[in-house]
Amino acid sequence: MPRSLSLTAEHVRRSLRHVPDPGPDPSWTPLTDGDYAAMAAAIRAEADGPIPVFAYGSLIWNPGFAVGPVRQGVAHGWHRSFCLEIRQWRGSEEIPGLMMALERGGSTTGLVMEIAAGHEDEALHALLKRELVAKEMAGNLRWINLRTERGTERALTFWAGPKGPMVVSLPEDQVAWRLAHACGHGGSGAEYLHNTVMKLEEHGLRDRNLWRLQELVAAEISGWPNNTNVSAL
Repeated sequence: MPRSLSLTAEHVRRSLRHVPDPGPDPSWTPLTDGDYAAMAAAIRAEADGPIPVFAYGSLIWNPGFAVGPVRQGVAHGWHRSFCLEIRQWRGSEEIPGLMMALERGGSTTGLVMEIAAGHEDEALHALLKRELVAKEMAGNLRWINLRTERGTERALTFWAGPKGPMVVSLPEDQVAWRLAHACGHGGSGAEYLHNTVMKLEEHGLRDRNLWRLQELVAAEISGWPNNTNVSAL
């Protein structure tokens, strides 16, 4: 049975505020439909069959593509980390947010989601456009090895082993503060964390670091004055 989260829907509500969409970052180089089509063709050629996607964060609760068979998988040598600093979507220039990626070391349990047969082209286009919004991010997808009920298999994943100016390394208390306070036009860090931990629990998956973070974020938001959300702090 899923455990009860300290970080509740009420905490999430208090973390949300209206933030205008700032539009594309002018420092990034947009990818064209042709770029996405070429990347999708390369993935299909490498897969040589059903295309499995390893979901360890938001893809678990919001895949955005037609999903076929699903199974649990363990990525040895990788762990979840809130190491990507973002100033859009779930963050802003005033309070930069944090998103998860996979970093080297440890292990991560998530879901292997196969793209439903017959939906490969549309699914890959949607996935690539969502996860890789600029040419500078084109290297943030890769195939990784997983242990599943089928033995060892490969799956496609995003934001694995990130490098570049977006990558930060913060202590746990600062990560929790950022997740509690950061919000953008796509939602808040608290919302992202809540949804991820909740869905992991529903699938019987455990991540001790995320569980500790949701407790810290809940405590931070609970300490705000009554009837106050992040926009007033």
